[in-house]
Amino acid sequence: MKKYILSAVAVLSATTLFTSCNDSLDTDPRVTQLTAATFPGKPGDVEALNAATYSIMNVLGGGDQSGICNNPFYWWCMMSDECYGSGGLQDNVNKSLHHFTTASANQYEQEFILLYGGIARANNQIETIDNVKWTDAQKAQRNQLLGEAYFMRGLYTMWLTQLYGDVPLITATLITDAMQEQVSAEEVIYPQILSDFTSAKNLMKAERANGSGHADKYTAEAFIARAWMFWAGFYKKAGELANGDASMTLVEQEGCPGGTLAKAQVVEGLRDIVNNGGYKLCEDYRSLWQYSNSLLWDEAHDGEKHAYAFIADMKRENCFDQPGMGNGNTEEIFQIQFLNASKWAIGGTYNNPRMYSNYLSCFWGLRNGASNDNGKRDKTYPFNQGWGQGTPSCNIWDDWTDAERAGGYTDIRKLGSLIDLDNELESYTYEKDDNEESGYACKKYADVNLDACAADNDSWWSKCEGYSSSSLDNKQQGDHFEDFYLMRYADVLLMLTELTGDASFMNQVQARAGVPLTGYSWKALQDERRWEFAMEGLRFNDLRRWSGIDSGTNSLAAQALQAQKGKQIVCLGQKSAKRSLEHMTSAGWAKRYADTNGFLPKPEAQITLMSGKMKQNKGWDNDTPAEEWTYKVIY
Repeated sequence: MKKYILSAVAVLSATTLFTSCNDSLDTDPRVTQLTAATFPGKPGDVEALNAATYSIMNVLGGGDQSGICNNPFYWWCMMSDECYGSGGLQDNVNKSLHHFTTASANQYEQEFILLYGGIARANNQIETIDNVKWTDAQKAQRNQLLGEAYFMRGLYTMWLTQLYGDVPLITATLITDAMQEQVSAEEVIYPQILSDFTSAKNLMKAERANGSGHADKYTAEAFIARAWMFWAGFYKKAGELANGDASMTLVEQEGCPGGTLAKAQVVEGLRDIVNNGGYKLCEDYRSLWQYSNSLLWDEAHDGEKHAYAFIADMKRENCFDQPGMGNGNTEEIFQIQFLNASKWAIGGTYNNPRMYSNYLSCFWGLRNGASNDNGKRDKTYPFNQGWGQGTPSCNIWDDWTDAERAGGYTDIRKLGSLIDLDNELESYTYEKDDNEESGYACKKYADVNLDACAADNDSWWSKCEGYSSSSLDNKQQGDHFEDFYLMRYADVLLMLTELTGDASFMNQVQARAGVPLTGYSWKALQDERRWEFAMEGLRFNDLRRWSGIDSGTNSLAAQALQAQKGKQIVCLGQKSAKRSLEHMTSAGWAKRYADTNGFLPKPEAQITLMSGKMKQNKGWDNDTPAEEWTYKVIY
């Protein structure tokens, strides 16, 4: 078996390398003592800085603060119509996020701090790279490392502004008074993001990173498209991009000569990925996800008690852990990687001991039965235990089923993405304090059990070649090593269809799913993105850009969210006594979305630090009645 779990982005300890930054932003700071003329002094030092810049992604993907996973794509899942907050009665952070409310002034501060910390690390890497006396033979290495720093700065800045809107734009380690001022995302921040991605594209090698966890030229081209499409759709209200366009002026910096960026250049970059990147869709959609691993496939064919029928018809060579599949597969363009070094303890902003584990697998794990019965194989096989937060909504299941019936087909991606608890897990029972339960669970990142595992909460990873538990003190918390996909080749194909109206790219994605091929329409494209990327965190920002800023309560996004109202859910473990899902405040989802444009509140502690230079987002300020955005317990 391929040794996936031992290959990951190297992580540098922030506690030994970084010290405190400008007081105006409570973020991970720039390097100080070690940069004074001596660091970085050799290429290996820049590699270490590069690892530290990437490591913020591990904290985002594996960290756990204030009772919620740090992963912003998990947050966007719960802010969309894909997920409910769910979990136990005490799990209020996730439920308040789903209802566009807040239980405390600084509830959403962790992402703010982490993302500015990542930006600070990238800025330091950019500024100090030429402390090294690069030889002509090392110039390509220097440009690659600089390109990766620009890319990561653009990526962290994009996530920051998509979460919090207009914020200070930090492009240097020395934060001036002017830099502390909140600026327009539309007019200032996005041009910088797209300039950073452009610098990355022009500086990095035209070679695939091949699952290394690092960015390459093709990664930058794909994210240029994602960022530009959000800017054009959300801020410029370009509408259907196959028939629309928008142009921005780029910032002149190394690797980016300035000029303008419009749809034609974005399409050109995506075509370069298709024509020269060497990516291809996995033959079987299920190959992308760990539930298709060969150990579970073998159990499905061994004639013993358990057999997971959903993967029994797969080709064994297409199983998750086979060459070209799963982690490092042929359509994986960029991802967060993990390794077996996670610890149970909570603590540390930048060196959270859970950061090496894909913690989504724990949060999306099953809360089965009472009396510590979670994860018993006779009830949940082949899935393992967890917190049961962010469960898939009734809306995605119902809408998907309606689409299948109308088209007369079965989309393998539905059961490839969602667990139908009542029908797939016949013995499944609900915890007595469960609430906002839909009857479905996330399958894509669900931890997988085996009959061969020695204990109920052992993951299938414990049977992989090269696995070692010596660094783990809680396997249920730590044994989660499935890559979190940030960009797949399927997204490149669907972005191309959306930008050009050429259905042939979308048809490749449809053919892989075994659904009827359709001609281009904006609705068909929107549905295809919804099904292909279910539970991957893209839906919310897709809805936002298809709606446009300040689009009101009748927008596509607002109405999709409001359609959750009245769905029948399980509360307090009583499956037979379902209740209607209602918003926690009288405002409702549509109004909360319209009031906020989908942005979270800026942390009050950070606003205070900025001495009035940063303002609270609308919908979360004094102009909106506090009872509309204050979390209220309803279960």
